[in-house]
Amino acid sequence: MNKYFPLILIVGLLLIASCSKKTTGIKWNFLDRNKLDIQQVDFEYFSGKARIDYKDEKTDLKAKANIRIRKDSVIWISFSAVGIQGARCLINQDSITLMNMMKKEYSVFNYDSLSKQFNFEINYATIQAIVLGNLIVPRSKNDDVEKNEDFYLLKQKLGPIAVENYVNPKTMKIEKIQMKEKASKNSAEMKYSDFQMLEKHAFPYSALVSILYSTKKGSLKTVIEFEYSKAEIEDKELKFPFSIPKKYERK
Repeated sequence: MNKYFPLILIVGLLLIASCSKKTTGIKWNFLDRNKLDIQQVDFEYFSGKARIDYKDEKTDLKAKANIRIRKDSVIWISFSAVGIQGARCLINQDSITLMNMMKKEYSVFNYDSLSKQFNFEINYATIQAIVLGNLIVPRSKNDDVEKNEDFYLLKQKLGPIAVENYVNPKTMKIEKIQMKEKASKNSAEMKYSDFQMLEKHAFPYSALVSILYSTKKGSLKTVIEFEYSKAEIEDKELKFPFSIPKKYERK
């Protein structure tokens, strides 16, 4: 498994959002849609199983992921390929730790260094929001809202990044987010589909992420397809097993 695949996936999920193709069993009841009351998933514990297809100029990888979240605290992801547990990731308020179980090595990334590397602010709250299909940037008086026949367009800023949220006027769910940085011309787009009810929340079971970014070697493109087979809001407390063996080498 590519050493940085989990990190690239996480960063990819930070940069984008979604487009609904269908909704299953969803009943909507909004009194005033003009208030743009965007519906967001709320929870204490979340768990899910997903299939991930990842492609860039060098890698074509298919993997499965088990995901667990404790709200505003920790995100735990276990990756496997062809039935072999390949990597584990722990995301908390301070850092992201990746453990490659096949190569017996691990890496630790702090948010300051990641923010400088990708030229926009990365933090736990942003990652959690993207995993659940919630707003990346909190609402503010500086937001610009437009309305046409098909969607509300909520325009926001995330440092040097222009963020455009496309909101379905019938469901008040975010269907697509486009993020662009004018200086570097880096851009990303994530499309969600297959919304299904998760308790009282509509949750996107599928996502397609496209990232275009500049490097010393030129422009590169990464595409990630993400599809949940299971998603649950848990009543019971979840465990987040993550212990790095002493013999593992830090990279």
